[in-house]
Amino acid sequence: MAASLGGLGLLQGRVRLAAAAAASSPLRRPGPRGLVRGEAACSPTGKGYSSEAKGEEELRVRYLDEENQGIVVLGLNRSRAKNALNKNLIKMMSKAVDALKSDKKVRTVIFRSEVPGIFCAANLPVPTIAAIDGTALGGGLELALACDIRVAASSAKMGLVETKLAIIPGAGGTQRLPRTIGVSLAKELIFSARIVDGEEAKSIGLISHVVEQNESGDAAYRRALALAQEFLPQGPLAIRVAKLAINQGMEVDLVTGLAIEEACYAQTIPTKDRIEGLLAFKEKRPPRYKGE
Repeated sequence: MAASLGGLGLLQGRVRLAAAAAASSPLRRPGPRGLVRGEAACSPTGKGYSSEAKGEEELRVRYLDEENQGIVVLGLNRSRAKNALNKNLIKMMSKAVDALKSDKKVRTVIFRSEVPGIFCAANLPVPTIAAIDGTALGGGLELALACDIRVAASSAKMGLVETKLAIIPGAGGTQRLPRTIGVSLAKELIFSARIVDGEEAKSIGLISHVVEQNESGDAAYRRALALAQEFLPQGPLAIRVAKLAINQGMEVDLVTGLAIEEACYAQTIPTKDRIEGLLAFKEKRPPRYKGE
């Protein structure tokens, strides 16, 4: 995948990925407005995964506080290479994602760019939201297509442009785009290497939400954050199992899909969260889920 993404995964503008996930990492630098507890390199020990950092942390981790507690922001900061999706950066992201899967206290992860004009993302076994505030071309759009939900500014630009370089999308684009917008239209966009804006992307079903860009250039990120906040109060185990049921069910016939749903439903019955949900409903109070 790295070879096919090199030089194609450049995203210009500001694009982020919100991913409902688990994470843990010690943080060190306080952020603005009390929203951030601190900041560290991408590994739990505070060390960057890349030997190419040379004075800059290529992947930054921040924990949000106050009403956003439970949300972690992973910021890409490979400014000199414009966050190009090379083998090393993908390896960094993979290691970081592996570290985000075990801590039940963290509920949502947002992947974003610390460099104006650049974006990268990664898959997680929990709800993910790609927020596209700028341009997402080639490998960048392929990564966004791997997300559950995509949000973009109306001014954003998106496209799988690999055929311009006499190659094809090689990170899932030929498979995920037709599953998202339909076979015929996906072929048209890939064959022509066409670039669409946020409004057209919404009209063809490429994204779920389109928003007008704001002065700070982060309107899509703000919308993604609002969506992530809607996920926070819900049962974290239920959300993970629901995603599993949907994803697996979409790959089989309806009868098999219903069997998958039944099996997934059964996994939620013996959980402490289910009991807490029932008690909270009976006592007319917000539930306090622990992911157990």
